[in-house]
Amino acid sequence: MAPMLLSESESELASSDNVLTGSNNTERKPLCNIITPVGMLGYGFDVQLNRAALQELAWHEAPTAIILDSGSTDSGPDKLALGGMTAPRSSYVRDLRNLLALSHEFHVPVIVGSAGGSGTDAHVDEFLKIIKEISDEEGNSDYYFKALGIYSNVTKARVLKSLASKEVKGCGVFVPELSESDVDNAVEIVAQMGPEPFLDAMMAEPDFDIIIGGRCYDPSPYIAWAVHQAGVQGNLSLKAMTREQLGGFAFMGKLMECGAHCGTPKTSSSQATVYQDGAFDIKPLNTKARCVPHSVAAHSLYEKTRPNPLPGPGGNLVLSKSKYQQLPDGRSVRVTGGDFELSRDHNLPYTVKLEAAKVIGFRSIIMGGIRDPILIKHIDTLTQNAKTYALQQHKDVTSPWEVDFHVYGAHGIMESLEPGDSSYQPREVFLVGEALAPTQELANSIASAARIACMHAPYPGQRGTAGNFAFGIGGKLCIEMGPCTEFCIYHLLPLQNGEEHAAPKQNVDGQSNQQDEPLFSWKAVDIGNAPTTPSTISTPSKSSTTLNLASPLTLCDIAPVIRSKNSGPYEITLDILFSHPAIYELVKTSDLLTRDVIANLYHLADEEIVHFGFYDPALGFKATIPRKRAGRNAISGGFMETDVHGSQQYAGLLGLQLGEELKKGIVGLGLEE
Repeated sequence: MAPMLLSESESELASSDNVLTGSNNTERKPLCNIITPVGMLGYGFDVQLNRAALQELAWHEAPTAIILDSGSTDSGPDKLALGGMTAPRSSYVRDLRNLLALSHEFHVPVIVGSAGGSGTDAHVDEFLKIIKEISDEEGNSDYYFKALGIYSNVTKARVLKSLASKEVKGCGVFVPELSESDVDNAVEIVAQMGPEPFLDAMMAEPDFDIIIGGRCYDPSPYIAWAVHQAGVQGNLSLKAMTREQLGGFAFMGKLMECGAHCGTPKTSSSQATVYQDGAFDIKPLNTKARCVPHSVAAHSLYEKTRPNPLPGPGGNLVLSKSKYQQLPDGRSVRVTGGDFELSRDHNLPYTVKLEAAKVIGFRSIIMGGIRDPILIKHIDTLTQNAKTYALQQHKDVTSPWEVDFHVYGAHGIMESLEPGDSSYQPREVFLVGEALAPTQELANSIASAARIACMHAPYPGQRGTAGNFAFGIGGKLCIEMGPCTEFCIYHLLPLQNGEEHAAPKQNVDGQSNQQDEPLFSWKAVDIGNAPTTPSTISTPSKSSTTLNLASPLTLCDIAPVIRSKNSGPYEITLDILFSHPAIYELVKTSDLLTRDVIANLYHLADEEIVHFGFYDPALGFKATIPRKRAGRNAISGGFMETDVHGSQQYAGLLGLQLGEELKKGIVGLGLEE
């Protein structure tokens, strides 16, 4: 991750001129091909679809690799604090078994980034262990793989040294300053590697078959494979790459790491053909989906605070001059004009993002439903009385604790960001009470007291005197949730020259990153016996999105994509994509989407909006706002979390009313739905 190198005004220099039409007869030499079976290892993929693509590429002049991501902070801090993985181990076994079979059959390497979700050293070793288990299975006696593990854990001593020198900065405007206690309380600290450690390992072990990477910038494995092939085929080093080459490789990786999310409709598997000059062609493997220029350009908005520039390790990916051309097959898009601006060209250090989490206590929950309309009218009074009762029953407890409620059906998901009518009364609500305490025993006791109050407390106009609360789901009165975790490090660490590279692991059987080891390291492991010379997600044939362009009333009638997602643990980013340039221009010049509209809709002050603007290449709009809980800035995944992925925070935008002039303008276009 790099500091911003461009001003916001410069970053928005993008227009519809970036979308090209017609044919481009420029001769380009293919450098390599990449297949990404799915955007997240462990989620499953269509094996036959990927086998067919590899069969076709077997005759291609350029080499092919299977590359995919396995990590994210999207699902919260538990992985870093408790050591679990994003998907069940059995899911990784299934996917890796299929990947190893494809690698063995087609003699193509498999490269995985951010193993297990958090990319800790332990997760890298766990993946290597799974690969060995699969290779030892009956029927795989001819399996042999040279596997490389790349490690990214960072010692607390290294972070504290930089902290003492005041070098560590928060990654985002809402990230608090790092403290020594944050570092001390962190269970493990990882750094998002750039492409250098992958490239170093590839160059040292060019006959590798498998790479399992620790925590990394999502595009890093893709960049490294492309640069490695440029070195093999043209004797070019990373330092010899032009800004345009690196920019193209990075943008390709940014698109591909999400599978075929940049297609329409979005599907799982994607393919890229990368050219020597940094241009690349991208398409979904599913023949019922296709990439179009605007869908590809729109992916630069996805899960990012702003669409351009996009910070990464060692610099910024700049997309102001990117061009998107539909190819004759109608399913592929050629992308050119990527640019990677190196931090050190501006006398700024190479920086990497640090990630860590801590345990803040133990959590218990209660849950049940309420159908009585009289009680639903007084639901806020009921929950407040339950909290008061829990406090009365634990008045002698001196250690800090908390209890609160999610009221699903009213404001359980968006909470203080809910833009709906505050007087709305649902037909029924689902109540989840959440207690946080220093011990599990105390959390259980607090949650139990809250449940009793919910069940038996009186309320105005009460008729049902036997009980207020439909509980006992799963046979449980109170559910122990175990440790409650929270992100404590999400900061940028500047590196000394050369520190971004990796070296062979000095103690292969021990822990990585000891005092005498470099920041990043790798090891080679021979797996198998003898050297060698699933479920399918169905996809609709067309998008089910229905627009109403003949008589539009709301934003939902004119925009086929209205979405939200976390942009790191501290921010939520909102994207709106339009299907037609004329509609986009009408909206852009109207007062439908203004800073005041977003601020009022989400109950924010104007200055709290991190980013706001339109993005012409994608026919899109983006606003990035702070994550909120109870009206205060919050971190994803902690106590009282309602939407760790941030993917339901767009709901208030759906019913945004169109002005009369805008409605008339859209109707006057005479467009089909």
